Amino acid sequence: MTFIRIREGWLHLAVLLDLCSHKVVGWAMHHQPGQIVHVGALSMAIAHRRPQRGLIHHTDRGPQYNTGAYRELMARHGIVARMNGRKVPQDNAVAESFFSTLKNELVHHCDFATRDQARAAIFDYIELFYNRKRIHQSLGYRTPSRLSRTSWALDSRVHETRGSSPPGPFYSAIE
Repeated sequence: MTFIRIREGWLHLAVLLDLCSHKVVGWAMHHQPGQIVHVGALSMAIAHRRPQRGLIHHTDRGPQYNTGAYRELMARHGIVARMNGRKVPQDNAVAESFFSTLKNELVHHCDFATRDQARAAIFDYIELFYNRKRIHQSLGYRTPSRLSRTSWALDSRVHETRGSSPPGPFYSAIE
């Protein structure tokens, strides 16, 4: 989760990223930190992606990922939780990179008067720019959406020939 300063106070943003494509598959914002932001991001990811049972959801060891509501939502959808050992900084690398990019390309250039103004700008950044138009060197100069479509198509063809179903993507929920 990251915090965005606005004139009204703070806006808290939680994201879930597909670790293969770096696509933001779930996100939520709220004026207070806590369970509502994280459960909201996971709910969005589930609703948009409809993952198969067995999807691996990698998180750091933050307490927000061990709440009853979060664990129950994962269990209901057959999502498997994975965490690294204590104090493993790589747990946050992909999401921290996303948050740095968001702040450098958007937030630091704006003076948001209201939370609604910040929410609208962040929505546009994630849904219209980052996922669909922003190319990534690490993705072979492709966008997350393009890589996501390509990898799903290739994954499905490989598994059709083997008579198995493709594994779900890996999600990373990082604070």
